[in-house]
Amino acid sequence: MNIQDDVPVSEARANITEVINRVRLLRWTVFLTNRDKPAAAVVPIELGRLIRRAGGADRAAEILAEHLGVEVEDEPA
Repeated sequence: MNIQDDVPVSEARANITEVINRVRLLRWTVFLTNRDKPAAAVVPIELGRLIRRAGGADRAAEILAEHLGVEVEDEPA
């Protein structure tokens, strides 16, 4: 499993300890897919806490997009 790539949920489930260790120790964000479509992301705990403090993922995305001067990407169809 090349954990830097998007990872199917089924593969992540089979290798969950490796996924968690890569996120925790290497500070990677792992994107999980379901039928080749983005489904979720596993992020370091500090980022998760900041997302929660910002008011949730949608608000955190708005804040970050504004800071970076970019648009929030819509979920792919």
